[in-house]
Amino acid sequence: MLQNQNASHFFESVAQLLEEARKNVKTAVNLSMVYAYFEIGHMIVEEEQNGENRAAYGAYLLKELSAYLTTQFGKGFSETNLKQMRQFYMIYAHDEIGQTLSDQFNNLPTVSTGRRFFLSWSHYLKLMRITNVEERHFYEIEAVKNDWSLSELKRQFDSSLYERLALSTETGKIHRLAEQGQVVESPVDVVKDPYVLEFLGLPELPEYSESELETRIIDHLQQFLLELGTGFAFIGRQVRFTFDEEHFKVDLVFYNRLLRCFVLFDLKIGELKHQDIGQMQMYVHYYDRKVKLPEENPTIGIILCKDKNQSVVEMTLPEDDNQIFASKYETVLPSKETLQRLLNEQLPQENPEAEG
Repeated sequence: MLQNQNASHFFESVAQLLEEARKNVKTAVNLSMVYAYFEIGHMIVEEEQNGENRAAYGAYLLKELSAYLTTQFGKGFSETNLKQMRQFYMIYAHDEIGQTLSDQFNNLPTVSTGRRFFLSWSHYLKLMRITNVEERHFYEIEAVKNDWSLSELKRQFDSSLYERLALSTETGKIHRLAEQGQVVESPVDVVKDPYVLEFLGLPELPEYSESELETRIIDHLQQFLLELGTGFAFIGRQVRFTFDEEHFKVDLVFYNRLLRCFVLFDLKIGELKHQDIGQMQMYVHYYDRKVKLPEENPTIGIILCKDKNQSVVEMTLPEDDNQIFASKYETVLPSKETLQRLLNEQLPQENPEAEG
C-alpha cells in the first residue's frame, strides 16, 4: 500500500511538472506574439511615413498587408488587427513604466525603446483603451503582480479600483500607484472606501439581512478576495470567542500576510452607529490580547456598512487610531465619472498638469 502511495505521489509530481511546463510554454508564446505585434506596429508606422500621400498609402498598405499575411498565416491579421498593432506601437513606443516590474522580470527581452511587456495581447488591448497614462500603468502593474486574468482586469477597471485607491491614498503618494501599484505598508493601505460588491447580486433584492449579505460574500469568496486586494487569506465566518462569560462572533475573519495581522470584518446593512464602532473596538482588543502572536502586528477592524456619518466615526475613534476603519459598500458599480471628478479635484494640489 505504501508503495502504491509513493507511486501515486510520484505520478502527481510528474503531472504537475508537465502542467507547469505547458503553462510556461503558453505564456512564452503569448509574450512572443506581443513583442512581434509591437515590431509589426513599428514597421507599419515607419512604412506609412515613407509614403507620399500618407493617408491614402496607409489605407492601401494595411489592406494589402492584411491580405498577404492572411494568405501566409491564416486568421488574425485583419485590417482592424493591424490597426491595433499600429496603435500598440504608438502608445508604447515612448511609454516608460516604473522599475517595479522591470526589476522583477529582468529576464524578459526589451524592444528597441527599452520597454518590456509582461501580459497577453488581450490584456494590452484592454489597457490601450485607458487614456490616462498613470492609470494605465497602475492596472498593468497590478495585473502582473496579482496574475489577473483578462476578466479580473476588466472587473477591477469597471469597479474603478484606481480611483478608489487614489482617493483613499495620501495626496503625496498618489503618483506612486502608477510607479509601484498598490503598496501595502500600513493598515490604511489595505482599506478601500467604498468596497464594490456588485458580484453579490443584491441590487435586485428589495431588502436583505446581514446574514444574507454574509452568506452571499462566502458564496462569492474568490471575488470578494479579489476586491479585498493583495495578501488576504480567509480564516472563517462567525468566528466565536468568549469574554467575561459572554459569547461573541466576528462576522468574517481574514489574515493579511503582507501586514502580518488579522483583519476583522463586521457587516452592517444600515447606517453605522457609534455602538457598532465600540463593538469592533472590543473585537480588535480581544484579538490583540488573546489571539495574535507576539511577533504579529496589531489587528485591523473594518466595519462594512451601507451608509455612514463620517462625523460619528471621527468623534467615536481616537484621532490617532489606525486599527479601526468604517467603509461603505456598494452593491452596484460606482460611477467612474464621479470618482474621476473627485480625483481631479484632489490632484491639482500635487500636480496641476495631471489629467483624468
